[in-house]
Amino acid sequence: MAELQTLCRQAGFTDVRTYIQSGNVVFASPLSETAVKAAIERALLDHMGKPVGAIIRSAAEMASISQRTPFPGAAANQVLVHFLDEPPPPGALDGLVIPGREKLLLEGREVYGHFPDGIGRSKLKLPFAASGTARNLNTVAKLATLMRSKHDPA
Repeated sequence: MAELQTLCRQAGFTDVRTYIQSGNVVFASPLSETAVKAAIERALLDHMGKPVGAIIRSAAEMASISQRTPFPGAAANQVLVHFLDEPPPPGALDGLVIPGREKLLLEGREVYGHFPDGIGRSKLKLPFAASGTARNLNTVAKLATLMRSKHDPA
């Protein structure tokens, strides 16, 4: 994560902080989402020697996502938010086979999933989410708090 912080600083971002060992990075930037994504992906390509995708959300978006409770009463560690670059096509959940008690809700560029029997035990496959990344609501809330603690972080 220290390398990721360095890459972000070298790309011109400020107030760079990381959270847990899964590529979560919070920083400030005056650039647009598109420009931030391009800068990070370019830095990662240069460093890794292969394309690595990045998903970008603003502090306001993360705050809204962290406060969203699409499954009332569900434990935060059983709710997974899949972050996507673009909203899935209309009807993306139609005909999806849900093998257990999982529940899904599509909202914009996020897919919320409730995994009452545990995420690790689920056999649910979301083909359109392969290009995104997912975090449980505990991590989303922590990231939203980190983002809120600085002026206009990306």
